[in-house]
Amino acid sequence: MDLTKILTKDNFVYSGKSKDIYLIPDGEYKGKYAFVFSDRGTGYLDESGKPVFDPGYDYVVGEIPGKGAIVCKFVTYFMRLLKSRGVPTHYIATVSDNVMIVEPATPLSLPEQAPEFAGSAPLLNLEWTWRNNAMGSFWRRYPFVKPCKNVDQVVEAWTKGETDKLITFEALAAAGVMTEEEIAYVKKFVKDIAKVVNEEFAARGLHVIDGKIELGRLKSGGEIVLIDEISPDVLRVCKGYQAAPNQDCLVNHECLETSVDGDNRKISGKNVLTAAELEKIFLQQIRG
Repeated sequence: MDLTKILTKDNFVYSGKSKDIYLIPDGEYKGKYAFVFSDRGTGYLDESGKPVFDPGYDYVVGEIPGKGAIVCKFVTYFMRLLKSRGVPTHYIATVSDNVMIVEPATPLSLPEQAPEFAGSAPLLNLEWTWRNNAMGSFWRRYPFVKPCKNVDQVVEAWTKGETDKLITFEALAAAGVMTEEEIAYVKKFVKDIAKVVNEEFAARGLHVIDGKIELGRLKSGGEIVLIDEISPDVLRVCKGYQAAPNQDCLVNHECLETSVDGDNRKISGKNVLTAAELEKIFLQQIRG
């Protein structure tokens, strides 16, 4: 497969924060897409203007040499694992260190319904989270919940954009984005994916706090499948989790730190792995 003839300006489709997408014009994978995982890293600039890489932010602030190949290897591992467990995805093959081939799929979305009204907009994509424990935005939204409490794989839907917004399942059905039957299917589907991911990390002594994924409809038949990626950038994983009988974390007081400034709340955990730490630990164990 000659990637130099595929990864060209004429075949370019889209560039995101972590990857570039190309349409494959001919050959064995004609009509499929090539995902090229980049070295771009998101984060923020410190007071001196130096980039601080943090996947919790949505702004690209620089490049991390070798990041694309590492993320591609991580994603490949989980896509193949999920396929072996009967979980449908758009993954086809990995053809180089940082290039993956996938089936064309349409994100779960809705066209603009009333363009004649100012402010009307389409729903371009949805993201789905599962929550094993109360952390991150879940705790910030619901501070009455004990930090890191077991919440038994709560599934949430989010509209994806510059600022992700939580949307209720009732609103998805009422707006015509999905039928109630599709929503019920997707909620179970997300939990099926979460189960595989959770168990894989647990087998390595690691605990998944929460995860974020994207789903789409295959253009070849409309089946709803996992699309995009399972990567360190979309998972929150810790290395010091100790479960009580009710699955609440026993060491949350030693690990977690919270703060509040007006209505702004922050929560962090010293045992939560950075993306780089997670990549290093997990990929070393795969090689081992």
